[in-house]
Amino acid sequence: METKIDEVVIKGIKYIPESEVPKTAESLEGMPYKIFRTYSSGVFGGYLAKKEDSIGHYKCVVKRARRFHRWSGAASLSQLAEEGVKDASNCRFAMELTGDLELPNVVEIISVTDAAKKNIDEVAVWKL
Repeated sequence: METKIDEVVIKGIKYIPESEVPKTAESLEGMPYKIFRTYSSGVFGGYLAKKEDSIGHYKCVVKRARRFHRWSGAASLSQLAEEGVKDASNCRFAMELTGDLELPNVVEIISVTDAAKKNIDEVAVWKL
């Protein structure tokens, strides 16, 4: 008879089964999907094609970039990257670019889970 362990806690750290760990979003031709916060251009989601270290920031080339003007139902970019948004109707996400986007002043790059990527893809394109 097999014994099932419901919870493992070691020195105050709760461990979860590997099957419950959020999976990273699928890549595009080997490029990972990320969220990029820039110093002055705003926030973008897209596939990281190239990253160069610079003093205090990164220079990135992003494919299929989408600017996130406003998000609703996520308290932070970290939550957006993990879970997506809870209130898509109040989000303002621009259309996805067909060409490359060069971002010269990237101050934060966040990995996105598969679930969050699917959620972001479901947010309608915001237009005036």
